[in-house]
Amino acid sequence: AQRKFYVDTLGGVDKKIGTTMVEVIEFPNVFLFFRPMQKPTGGTIGTTVNHIGFSVPNLKPVVAKIKANGFKMITRESVAANVKVTDDIAAASPTTNIAFVLGPEDVKVELVEVKTQTAPIQLHHIHFFGQHNAEMQAWYAKTFGATMQPTPPGAAFLRDQLPGVSLNFSPSPTPTVATQGRALDHIGFEVKNLEAFTKKLEAEGIPLTVPFRKIPALGISIAFIKDPWGTNIEMTEGLDKIK
Repeated sequence: AQRKFYVDTLGGVDKKIGTTMVEVIEFPNVFLFFRPMQKPTGGTIGTTVNHIGFSVPNLKPVVAKIKANGFKMITRESVAANVKVTDDIAAASPTTNIAFVLGPEDVKVELVEVKTQTAPIQLHHIHFFGQHNAEMQAWYAKTFGATMQPTPPGAAFLRDQLPGVSLNFSPSPTPTVATQGRALDHIGFEVKNLEAFTKKLEAEGIPLTVPFRKIPALGISIAFIKDPWGTNIEMTEGLDKIK
């Protein structure tokens, strides 16, 4: 089901990496890893990571393919009542069209139209929801060195920028839950000099939930932390070198 959605429908690439041939799906700027033996406790909606976003040059054929392959469009339920929605595509602004789909295991995915984009599809953003979204924005800027972006008047969310991905932060009217165990169990960032970075985090009072260790089968190093609101975060060093 995941392959039908992310590969056959959205255009990701099936890959096997490392000496153990771990199956992943690759998009520009991101790998998707799957843990097939664990049944998720729920989808992304209601968690701190409400959805992930990809950008495409033209939404219409992508939305048509999503519907033809039997996946549920949820654009109308995902945008404000005053936003015009036509054929499951929302006019989010005079220059931006967006759409939302519910993928397998109830993972919510946003698609953003970027007409100047040359790649057929690529990672665009991670969208966090929380009752303290300004604090979330500041935490990711301080912890990972993300650049806090100016907030236009009337903007629906706050935004940080990291290479290859935006981090969006919306206020949630209701409490959100942690990601661990859900369909999107954790997000991940590639970090230079990861071992030194983990020591810096610990010195700042951010404990490691999984200590720094090397994964020889993949040729990478990993460690995990959680943000103060329960987002499970993997940090890697070496994934960017995998071809």
